[in-house]
Amino acid sequence: MQSLGTIRDIDDTELELMLSWRNAPAARRNMYTRHVISLEEHLAWWEKTKIEKRHLYYMYEYNSEALGIVGFNNIDTVNKNSSWAFYASPDAPRGTGSRMEFLALEYAFCALSLHKLFCEVLAFNEPVIKLHQKFGFKVEGVFKEHHLNDNGFVDIHRLGLLASEWGAVRGAMYSKLSKMIKAQS
Repeated sequence: MQSLGTIRDIDDTELELMLSWRNAPAARRNMYTRHVISLEEHLAWWEKTKIEKRHLYYMYEYNSEALGIVGFNNIDTVNKNSSWAFYASPDAPRGTGSRMEFLALEYAFCALSLHKLFCEVLAFNEPVIKLHQKFGFKVEGVFKEHHLNDNGFVDIHRLGLLASEWGAVRGAMYSKLSKMIKAQS
Protein backbone atom coordinates (compact mmCIF):
# COMPACT_ATOMS: atom_id res chain seq x y z
CA MET A 1 0.00 0.00 0.00
CA GLN A 2 2.92 2.35 0.62
CA SER A 3 3.36 2.91 -3.13
CA LEU A 4 -0.06 4.60 -3.15
CA GLY A 5 0.92 7.03 -0.42
CA THR A 6 -0.58 7.34 3.02
CA ILE A 7 -3.30 9.09 4.94
CA ARG A 8 -2.12 10.50 8.24
CA ASP A 9 -3.21 12.89 10.97
CA ILE A 10 -3.31 16.57 10.03
CA ASP A 11 -0.79 18.70 11.88
CA ASP A 12 -2.00 22.08 13.11
CA THR A 13 0.81 23.68 11.09
CA GLU A 14 -0.95 22.42 7.93
CA LEU A 15 -4.29 24.12 8.58
CA GLU A 16 -3.58 27.12 6.35
CA LEU A 17 -2.46 24.81 3.53
CA MET A 18 -5.64 22.77 3.98
CA LEU A 19 -7.71 25.96 3.84
CA SER A 20 -5.96 27.16 0.68
CA TRP A 21 -6.89 23.91 -1.08
CA ARG A 22 -10.47 24.05 0.21
CA ASN A 23 -10.80 27.66 -0.98
CA ALA A 24 -9.43 26.91 -4.45
CA PRO A 25 -12.12 27.65 -7.06
CA ALA A 26 -12.13 24.06 -8.38
CA ALA A 27 -12.79 22.67 -4.89
CA ARG A 28 -15.40 25.28 -3.92
CA ARG A 29 -17.30 24.73 -7.17
CA ASN A 30 -18.01 21.12 -6.14
CA MET A 31 -18.90 21.67 -2.48
CA TYR A 32 -22.07 22.59 -0.63
CA THR A 33 -20.25 25.45 1.09
CA ARG A 34 -19.13 27.63 -1.80
CA HIS A 35 -18.05 30.88 -0.16
CA VAL A 36 -14.40 31.67 0.52
CA ILE A 37 -13.83 30.42 4.04
CA SER A 38 -11.96 32.80 6.34
CA LEU A 39 -9.03 31.59 8.43
CA GLU A 40 -11.04 32.33 11.59
CA GLU A 41 -14.00 30.27 10.34
CA HIS A 42 -11.67 27.43 9.36
CA LEU A 43 -9.85 27.39 12.70
CA ALA A 44 -13.13 27.43 14.64
CA TRP A 45 -14.41 24.50 12.53
CA TRP A 46 -11.16 22.60 13.10
CA GLU A 47 -11.26 23.06 16.89
CA LYS A 48 -14.80 21.58 16.98
CA THR A 49 -13.90 18.82 14.52
CA LYS A 50 -10.82 17.67 16.46
CA ILE A 51 -12.87 16.82 19.55
CA GLU A 52 -15.88 15.36 17.71
CA LYS A 53 -15.38 11.59 17.36
CA ARG A 54 -17.99 11.32 14.58
CA HIS A 55 -15.79 13.30 12.17
CA LEU A 56 -12.27 12.34 11.14
CA TYR A 57 -10.02 14.21 8.72
CA TYR A 58 -6.69 13.09 7.34
CA MET A 59 -3.92 14.44 5.17
CA TYR A 60 -3.09 12.45 2.05
CA GLU A 61 0.64 12.31 1.42
CA TYR A 62 2.48 10.89 -1.58
CA ASN A 63 6.26 10.77 -1.94
CA SER A 64 6.54 12.82 1.28
CA GLU A 65 4.37 15.61 -0.19
CA ALA A 66 1.02 16.62 1.27
CA LEU A 67 -1.49 16.52 -1.60
CA GLY A 68 -5.03 16.25 -0.28
CA ILE A 69 -7.62 15.85 2.44
CA VAL A 70 -9.80 12.80 3.20
CA GLY A 71 -12.73 13.22 5.57
CA PHE A 72 -15.19 10.83 7.18
CA ASN A 73 -18.32 12.49 8.57
CA ASN A 74 -21.21 11.44 10.77
CA ILE A 75 -19.58 8.12 11.59
CA ASP A 76 -22.33 5.89 12.93
CA THR A 77 -20.73 3.17 15.08
CA VAL A 78 -24.05 1.41 15.68
CA ASN A 79 -25.02 1.03 12.03
CA LYS A 80 -21.35 0.95 10.94
CA ASN A 81 -21.61 3.56 8.20
CA SER A 82 -20.21 6.96 7.36
CA SER A 83 -20.31 9.69 4.79
CA TRP A 84 -17.01 10.65 3.23
CA ALA A 85 -15.42 13.22 0.93
CA PHE A 86 -12.03 14.25 -0.34
CA TYR A 87 -10.30 17.05 -2.17
CA ALA A 88 -6.82 17.42 -3.59
CA SER A 89 -4.34 20.21 -3.86
CA PRO A 90 -4.91 22.24 -7.04
CA ASP A 91 -1.36 21.23 -8.05
CA ALA A 92 -1.77 17.52 -7.31
CA PRO A 93 -0.48 15.24 -10.07
CA ARG A 94 -2.75 13.10 -12.21
CA GLY A 95 -3.94 9.99 -10.37
CA THR A 96 -4.01 11.62 -6.94
CA GLY A 97 -7.79 11.25 -6.57
CA SER A 98 -7.64 7.52 -7.38
CA ARG A 99 -4.84 6.88 -4.89
CA MET A 100 -6.68 8.89 -2.22
CA GLU A 101 -9.90 7.00 -2.86
CA PHE A 102 -8.22 3.60 -2.57
CA LEU A 103 -6.59 4.51 0.74
CA ALA A 104 -9.81 6.05 2.05
CA LEU A 105 -11.75 2.88 1.27
CA GLU A 106 -9.08 0.75 2.93
CA TYR A 107 -9.25 2.94 6.02
CA ALA A 108 -13.05 2.95 6.11
CA PHE A 109 -13.46 -0.80 5.80
CA CYS A 110 -10.35 -2.00 7.65
CA ALA A 111 -9.41 0.57 10.31
CA LEU A 112 -12.94 1.88 10.98
CA SER A 113 -14.60 -1.52 10.33
CA LEU A 114 -17.48 0.11 8.51
CA HIS A 115 -20.16 -1.90 6.77
CA LYS A 116 -21.02 0.93 4.36
CA LEU A 117 -19.50 4.13 3.06
CA PHE A 118 -21.56 6.72 1.20
CA CYS A 119 -21.22 10.15 -0.33
CA GLU A 120 -23.15 12.87 -2.09
CA VAL A 121 -21.92 14.43 -5.32
CA LEU A 122 -23.35 17.40 -7.20
CA ALA A 123 -24.77 16.07 -10.48
CA PHE A 124 -22.54 18.22 -12.71
CA ASN A 125 -19.43 16.72 -11.09
CA GLU A 126 -19.53 13.75 -13.44
CA PRO A 127 -15.80 12.95 -13.23
CA VAL A 128 -16.09 12.27 -9.49
CA ILE A 129 -19.29 10.24 -9.92
CA LYS A 130 -17.46 8.10 -12.52
CA LEU A 131 -14.39 7.82 -10.30
CA HIS A 132 -16.50 6.51 -7.40
CA GLN A 133 -18.24 4.06 -9.73
CA LYS A 134 -14.85 2.71 -10.87
CA PHE A 135 -14.22 1.84 -7.23
CA GLY A 136 -17.53 -0.03 -6.95
CA PHE A 137 -19.86 2.69 -5.67
CA LYS A 138 -23.44 2.48 -6.91
CA VAL A 139 -25.82 5.39 -7.33
CA GLU A 140 -28.45 4.74 -4.69
CA GLY A 141 -30.59 7.70 -5.53
CA VAL A 142 -30.81 11.17 -6.96
CA PHE A 143 -32.14 14.05 -4.89
CA LYS A 144 -33.81 16.15 -7.58
CA GLU A 145 -33.04 19.89 -7.54
CA HIS A 146 -31.85 19.45 -3.96
CA HIS A 147 -29.14 22.09 -3.70
CA LEU A 148 -29.16 25.75 -4.69
CA ASN A 149 -25.95 27.10 -6.17
CA ASP A 150 -25.07 30.08 -8.36
CA ASN A 151 -26.73 28.48 -11.41
CA GLY A 152 -29.98 27.43 -9.75
CA PHE A 153 -31.08 24.16 -8.20
CA VAL A 154 -28.96 21.09 -8.94
CA ASP A 155 -29.44 17.38 -8.40
CA ILE A 156 -27.41 15.48 -5.82
CA HIS A 157 -26.29 11.91 -6.52
CA ARG A 158 -26.11 9.66 -3.46
CA LEU A 159 -23.59 6.84 -3.92
CA GLY A 160 -22.88 3.93 -1.60
CA LEU A 161 -20.42 1.08 -1.26
CA LEU A 162 -20.64 -1.94 1.04
CA ALA A 163 -17.56 -3.56 2.57
CA SER A 164 -18.32 -6.77 0.67
CA GLU A 165 -18.49 -4.85 -2.62
CA TRP A 166 -15.14 -3.21 -1.89
CA GLY A 167 -13.66 -6.63 -1.14
CA ALA A 168 -14.79 -7.84 -4.57
CA VAL A 169 -13.04 -5.04 -6.52
CA ARG A 170 -10.15 -4.18 -4.19
CA GLY A 171 -7.51 -6.42 -5.78
CA ALA A 172 -8.28 -5.31 -9.33
CA MET A 173 -8.20 -1.63 -8.31
CA TYR A 174 -4.87 -2.06 -6.53
CA SER A 175 -3.42 -3.73 -9.60
CA LYS A 176 -4.63 -0.92 -11.89
CA LEU A 177 -3.25 1.76 -9.61
CA SER A 178 0.10 -0.01 -9.27
CA LYS A 179 0.42 -0.22 -13.06
CA MET A 180 -0.50 3.46 -13.40
CA ILE A 181 2.19 4.43 -10.88
CA LYS A 182 4.84 2.33 -12.66
CA ALA A 183 3.90 3.91 -16.01
CA GLN A 184 4.30 7.40 -14.52
CA SER A 185 7.74 6.60 -13.07
